[in-house]
Amino acid sequence: MNNIFKKITYILTLSVALFTTGCGDDIDDEITSLDTSRLFSPTEVEALVINRTEVQVTWDAVSKAESYTIEVYDNANEDYSGTPMRQISGINFNELPYIITGFDGETTYSLRVQAISEDVPESKWTSTTFKTATEQIFSPVDIANDLAATWVTLRWIAGETATEIVFTPGDIIYTVTAADIAAGAATITGLTPETKYEAVLKNGTKTRGTASFETPLDLDGAIQVFPEDDLAALIVAAAGGEVFALMPGTYAIGKIAITKNISIKAAKPADKPIVNALISLEDGISFELKDVILDGTDAVETGKKADQAIQFNTADVSYGNINIEGCEIRNYLKGLLYFNVKGMAESITINNCVIHDIECNGGDLFDCRLGTAKQINFTNNTVYNSAAARDVFRIDNDNSSAFTSAPKLLVDHNTFIGVANDSKRRILYLRWVGNEITFANNIIANSPNGTFKHSSSNIIGSSNNNFYDADTMAGADTGSPTSLDPGFANPAGADFTVSNPTLISKGLGDPRWIP
Repeated sequence: MNNIFKKITYILTLSVALFTTGCGDDIDDEITSLDTSRLFSPTEVEALVINRTEVQVTWDAVSKAESYTIEVYDNANEDYSGTPMRQISGINFNELPYIITGFDGETTYSLRVQAISEDVPESKWTSTTFKTATEQIFSPVDIANDLAATWVTLRWIAGETATEIVFTPGDIIYTVTAADIAAGAATITGLTPETKYEAVLKNGTKTRGTASFETPLDLDGAIQVFPEDDLAALIVAAAGGEVFALMPGTYAIGKIAITKNISIKAAKPADKPIVNALISLEDGISFELKDVILDGTDAVETGKKADQAIQFNTADVSYGNINIEGCEIRNYLKGLLYFNVKGMAESITINNCVIHDIECNGGDLFDCRLGTAKQINFTNNTVYNSAAARDVFRIDNDNSSAFTSAPKLLVDHNTFIGVANDSKRRILYLRWVGNEITFANNIIANSPNGTFKHSSSNIIGSSNNNFYDADTMAGADTGSPTSLDPGFANPAGADFTVSNPTLISKGLGDPRWIP
């Protein structure tokens, strides 16, 4: 009996050992070798629209795949029945991102990717959709030769079909002729001077191009000024309401007090006049500066830069609307704008400007100490070689209790290069009680040491910002920013054209740099 029990025990022990060994062999096989009946499907497939009507396709590599196939179908619901409109085979993974061109604008397509191997059956498809942007076959408007106060010539690729051009505002509809198509150009008359137009080239219901432009002023309604004229004397003698149309050239007017509501504009925006000046705003006026190069070099004293480009100089008054549009502002010592008197402006707008070489030595770029504006709009601008070790937007709290209004600051679609690059400096240094800030669609680059905002700066909206080489700033932006390299074309030469496809697709930064 005892022998029988020993034999049974021996058999059970041996069986367990064999079972354990067998399981161990199976586990080792699973860890070191996984054989499947077909390739795995591609994962993380992304179809990103670039250059309006092209798509950039990426995916993760599939083990054992030798090549990949892409198919595109002309529908929006991932219906892959029938014949694809595009099929590309034999794509190597090292060709990614893979760019496909030649799509229509304003169209949603279905796309799928498959992994291929000679030794293993092909994978199942992985699919997605993408929608192209509006097509763009318009050439940029030649403002020197093709634009006047009441007409414009629009140009596109010769031979490309179109049916009409729709203008807004004004609801002007121009019917494209066969001659226009052959020439790739059409001249439209009856426009209004000093009006911002959007022209849309249509082919039936599809948009083939969009052009934005602004007609220049009508010289018949302005005071035409030449470089040999005494611009300073003309400004001093102004009664109010004058529009000074500056012909191309250089105007040295020093520190000039603006005491009446006037406008200073370029007669020919394609050839901007240079004005060496420090502009002092007085007596609660409204003021407009448009399409001018404002240069601080030798403006007040030979061999030196002027302190600021624009100063508010009269206390205890209410200023109107201050508009700076389409200007280049350069070579000032202390700042762009200085508001160091007790006062409130209705609005300050700086739009579509290039601002550079403003040292901010002894001041901040946009510097409001004792006064401010109800609404501040800083949009579509580029700032470089400026405010490297100072704050960009500063609004102090000295007189907030004296006014019922608090400043609302909009900073949208700007490109900032190397600003506030100091651990004690910020993009946003607003302390006026009740301030509200919207900061969106901006590119901030090359400011690794700077900070984003002061604790009293009240951001009510932040979105779609990109901080490159500005990690500390990015960490303080609660709007889920990105940190992509814009791939500027030639930053040393002040060419900040963006090459990063994601940033181009989102349209971030100053629009002038989006190809």
